[in-house]
Amino acid sequence: MRIESNYAKAEQFIEKAASDGAQLAVLPEYHLTNWVPEDPEFGELCGQWEIYLQKYQALAKKLHICIVPGTIVERHRSYVTEDKEILINVAYFIGNNVNPRSEALFLDAVLTARAFENTCAVIFVNAGGAVGSSKNNYAGLSRVVVPFRGPLGEETKNSAEEGMSIVDLDMRLVEEAEINYKVREDMRKESWHYSYRHVPKQTAEKL
Repeated sequence: MRIESNYAKAEQFIEKAASDGAQLAVLPEYHLTNWVPEDPEFGELCGQWEIYLQKYQALAKKLHICIVPGTIVERHRSYVTEDKEILINVAYFIGNNVNPRSEALFLDAVLTARAFENTCAVIFVNAGGAVGSSKNNYAGLSRVVVPFRGPLGEETKNSAEEGMSIVDLDMRLVEEAEINYKVREDMRKESWHYSYRHVPKQTAEKL
């Protein structure tokens, strides 16, 4: 739970990304504290979130780069219909004792499927670290996934180690996927047969 040194390391990664021309930097969940809720200091450190959010805001302004500092973003079906073409998911997947490769199997299948079934780009950033450095078995496997080409990010997409990939995201692939599959176009139709929508409570009460 070395929050200051972890921030300094993240800052170095972001500075390198910005110097290489990146416009968006995405960090994994719990990258400042690790996931140790049983530790009595964990809650206290999490209480410093606003301090580090302000630091990331200042860093983004200084480097002219957008930063997603480890916040989880959920995407509902109603969100897909609003022509959103990029899904960002920060995560803390770890392995298990049944099959050390199970998370890799899951992520390879699900992330590619999500890119195709929503005709979108998926930016997936997961915690990574040296093998044996934690009681948790880091899964890593951070990647950007786009229709037709699949996973991108050579430095991290097949690794559980800590690292960074800089990816040139060609949104023309997303546009081409939508032209071919028309998924988001279908979702906007009243006849869309998967009719689930995330309905706000106030709206639901009026129905």
